Amino acid sequence: MKYQIFGKKSGLRVSNLALGTGNFGTKWPFGATKEESKLVFDHYAEAGGNFIDTADGYQIGESEEFLGDFLASERDNFVLASKFSMGTRKMQTSGNSRKTMRLAVEASLKRLKTDRLDLYWVHLSDGQTPIEEIVRGLDDLVKDGKINYAGFSNFPAWRIANASLLADLRGWSPIVGIQLEYNLIERTAERELLPMAEALGLGAAFWSPLAGGTLTGKYRAKEVDPNTRRALANGLLVKNEKGLRETAIIDLLAAIAKDNDTKIINVALAWIRQKYDQSSLSTVTIIGPRNLQQLNDNLLSLNLTLTIDEITRLNEVSQIVLGSPHEIIAASQLNMFGQASQLIELKHPVA
Repeated sequence: MKYQIFGKKSGLRVSNLALGTGNFGTKWPFGATKEESKLVFDHYAEAGGNFIDTADGYQIGESEEFLGDFLASERDNFVLASKFSMGTRKMQTSGNSRKTMRLAVEASLKRLKTDRLDLYWVHLSDGQTPIEEIVRGLDDLVKDGKINYAGFSNFPAWRIANASLLADLRGWSPIVGIQLEYNLIERTAERELLPMAEALGLGAAFWSPLAGGTLTGKYRAKEVDPNTRRALANGLLVKNEKGLRETAIIDLLAAIAKDNDTKIINVALAWIRQKYDQSSLSTVTIIGPRNLQQLNDNLLSLNLTLTIDEITRLNEVSQIVLGSPHEIIAASQLNMFGQASQLIELKHPVA
């Protein structure tokens, strides 16, 4: 496990693989018992991981409850992050308002058995609460010692940029990072979110790096367990192999895995880990194993280093259309400077 400072607006030192704990608990249709979760937590810690990511809504609060017991006297050895917005019950303490924020952080601290969170994410935009209210509320939580740092998850780039600027201009606690879905299938964050994060010095934490398991290749098998089949049918997080692009991506992952005598999962995770090595963007990959075998498969990816050629081939097969105005900008740069834009690789982000 390697460590890095998360973004340029904090001194927070985190491992390059974060442990996502959405599977810690059994109150959803899928998840792990407390005993299974403890095995995953302990093994992650033994491997050198220090970044734990949870949310008040994960397993209707049970994920935080499990972690409160697991962390105990070791609390100071971990970077603990949680989220609010969705609440633990429908229509109860949900949304982004200051009232919800206050109620949610107190409830999370109680379940986690701690007096502060190292990083608090606004989990999801409610499309209503003024961004000034959210940022001021987060600043108050920092001043009260309830949280150390704040970030945004699943928000549009323009709202995060507005929040970051607002915090800087008002002298409030800075927004230090974003959390977003990103993997070989889902690369649309390259249009706005990732260039914004690099330009503003925000750390980026990637959730669903395996596209809900699609990038392990396991859903190509005929036998899929009932819970997984139900999730696939409902479109819950799982991207699925739904077209020629997805098929080409998984075929190439399989070919590269064969060449390296490893599993498809290792190649998919190695790509996302290495993707921005040559940029100034600070990234963390959030893994979400349900059991010890899945965790071990995730950790093995740390032993694989892809070649430049392999990364290039994966970039090309999974490339997305950036759309307007990015393609107009690229064409204009080609005319003006005789070279193509590097927007996709984030080497020259557009301010």
